[in-house]
Amino acid sequence: MRLKNLPSEFQEALPVLKKIKNAGFEAYFVGGSVRDALLNRPIHDVDIASSSYPEETKRIFERTIDVGIEHGTVLVLEDNHEYEVTTFRTEDIYVDYRRPSHVTFVRSLEEDLKRRDFTINALALDEAGNVIDLFAGLADLENQILRAVGTPSERFNEDALRIMRGFRFQAALGFDLDTDTFQAMKLCAPLLEKISVERTFIEFDKLLTASYWRKGLKSLLASGATDYLPDMRSSQLQLETMFDIKVDFQFTSSEQAWATLLMALQVNNVKKFLKHWKTSNEFQKRVEQIVTIYTIRQRHFLDKEECYRFELDLMIQAEEIRQAQGLAVDFEKIHSTYDSLTIHDKHEIVVNGGLLIKEFGFKPGPALGQLLTEIETAIVNGVLDNRLEAILAFVEERR
Repeated sequence: MRLKNLPSEFQEALPVLKKIKNAGFEAYFVGGSVRDALLNRPIHDVDIASSSYPEETKRIFERTIDVGIEHGTVLVLEDNHEYEVTTFRTEDIYVDYRRPSHVTFVRSLEEDLKRRDFTINALALDEAGNVIDLFAGLADLENQILRAVGTPSERFNEDALRIMRGFRFQAALGFDLDTDTFQAMKLCAPLLEKISVERTFIEFDKLLTASYWRKGLKSLLASGATDYLPDMRSSQLQLETMFDIKVDFQFTSSEQAWATLLMALQVNNVKKFLKHWKTSNEFQKRVEQIVTIYTIRQRHFLDKEECYRFELDLMIQAEEIRQAQGLAVDFEKIHSTYDSLTIHDKHEIVVNGGLLIKEFGFKPGPALGQLLTEIETAIVNGVLDNRLEAILAFVEERR
């Protein structure tokens, strides 16, 4: 097969391929960029594989950076672009189910491609647009099948993260999993406990926010792999409630997706759960707030104080979850209540503790903090104007 019109991302990188070839080596575009080009999907990173060894690659180009030279990767800086050029390689036994104990550089493209995860990612593209397909990846693209290269269990024993990547690719592409590949994923699922939580989170997060997240999640649950993810043992039945939301619903953010997942799991301590997933404090805070907003909305509509407490986009995201569940929603009222607030942050108040100390001789401490809170609440509820004279009079009445 030949791509008649190379996408612009490849055209921009052609000088790199040609320089390597002119130096007497082979060079190809490989991996996800080739797959996405064939599927007419947006191309992100363009990766290049070459028969040139790292030191040989560095001699070809004036500007390079060693980004993973022990694994054969050199970053080439060319025409204001950066390209990772990786030497064809084979890999020895994986000692930790994630990284090979040793990498051997080779001159064979076939040896390089046979170590990759799925057939649709084991395609190469030359400078003329010819697709090199040694493992029937084109047929699997045509038939929308995710199939491991070679013996599936070997691929997942080499790198157990490939199990989560498989479910993530399914969620992104909507493909079906090859039966043997799925059975191997199911068999090797316990190895996920060997993988760093941070890497697992990235794949799970991409799954949840992908176009076909339902498909990926269903396969994940069917495999039993959730039993080997942090705090998710025996959670299949709870997670299946996520499929009760509208079929065409697409999560608009990672925070919204994880909030929905945590509510399905009926998690009481959101921050504790997400800490086990090694997420950032900011992410934990935003997910927790979406869950809190959703819980409030189960009881009543958000009043002014509650609209003031939360960011507008988080309130909208919680309302979107309700909408996806077929519950009553009122986006217009959320916007109007939020817009009616005279302040959206306490720093907008025209007085502060220092001014009150100066004007009234207050001492720093809890009493002053309580007074500032009363001022803030009164302004938010519209019973006090955010003007200096009005606030000073308000304080004078409470002395």
